[in-house]
Amino acid sequence: MVRLRFSQKFSKRVILYLLDLVGVAVFAISGALAAGRKRLDLLGVMVIAIVTAIGGGTLRDVLLDRHPVFWIQNPIYLTVILVSAALTLIYVRRRKSLRQSRLVKALLIADAFGLALFAISGAQIAEQENLPGMIVVLMGTITGVAGGVVRDVLLAEIPLILRRSNIYATAAIVGISFYLVLKFMGTPADFATLGGMAAIAGLRLAAIVWDLRLPVFELLDEDES
Repeated sequence: MVRLRFSQKFSKRVILYLLDLVGVAVFAISGALAAGRKRLDLLGVMVIAIVTAIGGGTLRDVLLDRHPVFWIQNPIYLTVILVSAALTLIYVRRRKSLRQSRLVKALLIADAFGLALFAISGAQIAEQENLPGMIVVLMGTITGVAGGVVRDVLLAEIPLILRRSNIYATAAIVGISFYLVLKFMGTPADFATLGGMAAIAGLRLAAIVWDLRLPVFELLDEDES
């Protein structure tokens, strides 16, 4: 029984670690593609890839007072980022016929899966601190969206979560909430994790395809009413 519990805890940690690495890789790809749209040099691409991939997790760790920050404690994250960005550059260079529209589509798809992976892994890290559900949702959302905010600011663009555009941060909130509900109902952790990530990625991709948006709050001037 003790060995079984140890094995379950170990496998859970491994899954969480792998999710972090995959999420870092996917966000690094989205950052590299975004930098490519702005025609940055090699150093610029790497900087944007790094801040996109670790910005959210860094802010999460600072808010949760986790020392040292995850990528300082384990530099393998930086290696994954640099390798992912480099492979992205090589692929795009070889595919010289890759159109701007396809590049934008690839960026949005990569960003959607990165959001799903990071939001759920961030929520699971907050869970380990025995925090209330609302804080878990908040920390997971920050993990998923903060890196993209920093990326957009550095690229002189309005952050994606502030644009009057498709559902983005809302997808993370819904998916993390769904993950917590599944766990509350007794669903095995692995299935709850997959369910939460599928909800986030599915909602984000649906928003892109069908142009789903939240209602806009707008105050009209007196002369417009």
